[in-house]
Amino acid sequence: MPVIAPMPAPRTVRPPAQATSRESADEVMAAGTTVDHLTETYRAHYRSLLGLAALLLDDIASCEDVVQEAFIRVHSARSRVREPEKTLAYLRQTVVNLSRSALRRRILGLKLLSKPMPDMASAEEGAYDQLERDALIKAMRGLQRRQREVLVLRYFADMTEAQVAETLGISLGSVKAYGSRGIAALRVAMEATA
Repeated sequence: MPVIAPMPAPRTVRPPAQATSRESADEVMAAGTTVDHLTETYRAHYRSLLGLAALLLDDIASCEDVVQEAFIRVHSARSRVREPEKTLAYLRQTVVNLSRSALRRRILGLKLLSKPMPDMASAEEGAYDQLERDALIKAMRGLQRRQREVLVLRYFADMTEAQVAETLGISLGSVKAYGSRGIAALRVAMEATA
């Protein structure tokens, strides 16, 4: 249970004609429930407030958090509790509201988690893919310039053979020849690294 130092005793109240605006605010603050009364109510009814939260939530840690948060909120708004006998009612209502909020957050979290996560490669697969890419780049560098150009345009830039021929200014037959020879050379180079 949190320990709260008692608030200093309120100042003496002057007649309204002599009161300043600062003192008027202090008088309003003193009109609500006192810290001592709130703390005693909290201590006396902690178990029942915990039980109330337990009816709405399913784990003890969340219940304790809700009850403590309720105390903190009522403590910070104690000036609004005009009648001290209603302090417990304020605490109970705050526990219920905070429990509802916690449940809403959980439901939202479950909705978000119920969507399937995209398939992601493991770290090992990512490292293996990187090694394969490195080996492929090394093998590509070992090809003749025209073979490399044809393969890059055809398979990495996703061009048709006719588009490759037009881009490089060579015949369609040359594109096919450079492509097949390049693939054969890549196959040999990749098998050698495996």
